[in-house]
Amino acid sequence: MSNKFTEFFAKKFKQPISNTALLLTITICTFFIMYIGAMIIWGGGFTNPQQFLNIFNNNAYLIIIACGLTLVMISGGIDISVGGQIALITMTTVVMLEKYGNNAGTVVGALFVALAIGLAFGIVQGFLVSYLKIQPFIVTLAGMFFAKGMTTIVSVNPVTAKANDVFLKLKDAYINIPGVGTYARNGNWIPSYLEIGAVIAILVVIIMWVVLKWTRTGRNFYAIGGNAESALMLGINVQRTRFMAYVICGLLAGIAGFVYLLHTGAGNASNADGAEMEAIASAIIGGTLLTGGVGSVVGTMFGVMSLKTINTIVIAAGLTKPWWQKITTGLMLCFFILLQSVILSVRKSKMGNKAA
Repeated sequence: MSNKFTEFFAKKFKQPISNTALLLTITICTFFIMYIGAMIIWGGGFTNPQQFLNIFNNNAYLIIIACGLTLVMISGGIDISVGGQIALITMTTVVMLEKYGNNAGTVVGALFVALAIGLAFGIVQGFLVSYLKIQPFIVTLAGMFFAKGMTTIVSVNPVTAKANDVFLKLKDAYINIPGVGTYARNGNWIPSYLEIGAVIAILVVIIMWVVLKWTRTGRNFYAIGGNAESALMLGINVQRTRFMAYVICGLLAGIAGFVYLLHTGAGNASNADGAEMEAIASAIIGGTLLTGGVGSVVGTMFGVMSLKTINTIVIAAGLTKPWWQKITTGLMLCFFILLQSVILSVRKSKMGNKAA
């Protein structure tokens, strides 16, 4: 029996680590080194568990749309309309909450409207990209402009959710983390918490990870992103698989829009402005390649966490001007793109040498 276990683990460790797993490991290690370093150098808020959890609370919507973009990027596409979709969804749902009744039915209806808007964008854009073979950048650019224009048609002025008590109770709900918290100066224990939106974001990451890793559909996304022609020869329906990637991305944008509203409680034409670029940057930092075929939603989640942590570090260092955060984001993105390029080039050359 012991010999069988030894042979099993020997085979496992002899297998080369995949590109996705390697880049995921690098992202996770980079995040923890960066965060632990911030705790050592600056201390203060970085040692407070709530500040760590606030990365999820404040950026739940970004984690969700970044997961959708990761799926699209793995399959070899891109979607830059998700930020505009969130603005349209939040504005539409908050107007609905304010005008159509102070009851739970209106909240459920607003949620379905949010999902319907996201699905509509996913279906239309997915059809144009997959079946009519129009460039995804052009299609989703048009989708972004359309969403932003529709947002102002729904309401030019910002709208705040304050008339629906059921929604306000849901917005203010949170889950205390048992045994995690800090002591106030007066000695009272303050438990750390996660908002409902953060819990939803974590569940989305888990579900998407399971789908990509353990289902045939998930493997198909990787296959068409790596080499669409080879995937077609293997019997994979490339058009349908790519179409499904955009539909799922649209559905996640609908969920993200409602989660954004749960966090802010307001609709505005400038909501989630630039979120699509942050989501793409987070996916790349998390190890997703723009060329397709490589990526992980867990890496993307750590990409969001890394991106927001470096912004906090910049502020802690005294660089409070907003352009410093953009500069550091750009430098961080360039670093990870260069790192990915170097690592994958080295691995490809080593594999070529072994084959020779």
